[in-house]
Amino acid sequence: MDIPANAFKRAILNQQRQIGLWSSTGSAAAVEMLGHAGYDWILLDTEHTPIELPDIVSQMRAMIGTKTEAVVRPAWNDPVLIKRFLDAGAQTLLVPFVQNEDEALQAVRSMRYPPHGIRGVSMSSRANRYGRVTDYFRRVNDELCLLVQLETGAALKRLEAIAAVDGVDGIFIGPSDLSADLGRLGNAAHPEVQAAIRSAVEKCRKLGKAAGILAPIEEDARRYLEWGFSFVAVGVDMGLLRNASDDLLKRFRD
Repeated sequence: MDIPANAFKRAILNQQRQIGLWSSTGSAAAVEMLGHAGYDWILLDTEHTPIELPDIVSQMRAMIGTKTEAVVRPAWNDPVLIKRFLDAGAQTLLVPFVQNEDEALQAVRSMRYPPHGIRGVSMSSRANRYGRVTDYFRRVNDELCLLVQLETGAALKRLEAIAAVDGVDGIFIGPSDLSADLGRLGNAAHPEVQAAIRSAVEKCRKLGKAAGILAPIEEDARRYLEWGFSFVAVGVDMGLLRNASDDLLKRFRD
């Protein structure tokens, strides 16, 4: 028995465009349906949702049979949370609120076994097919992907140092928190915020590091892709459901 190949990791390391979707509903049925739509990746969020580990496992199972890769966002850069998601079979993690290279290194070490990290060892987990993948410990790092999320002006100033940390596969810019940190809460379209985002992706391109972002407004998503972001979430499932249901009811009320 083998470890599943991480197509998302290989794509972003080769700077191939990956179009994704953000999922906050916690619904395995919704994720299964979205996966069959053909998105390259779907972000399963536990930071800003009531979604917990069993929900994530159900959603990842629901994506089996689709060509869509799961990206899981832990609630924090916490070794215990990271360990549990990895043991549950997550291969790509988006770790929020990384401020500097030390915090990036902490995330890397949380994903790796000793002597290169601190990940606890389970001989029988969903990740190693309950012990059936006999060379799991030798090969696991090849299929794990770490994305670190930069969400403040201070973090962007440390972008080059963070990106240089061995084991960081991609940089993700969080536009909402970044705009709040820059004094533009709720206004990611402000020129100051947009300038910071563009500067960040240009730095990533010079470093040869994949850059990602969430952009549920189509105009923003297309602009970010033009700027050089290689993995972009172009919508949020809750927003899609809200907008479609509101529009449908409005047509009948009118």
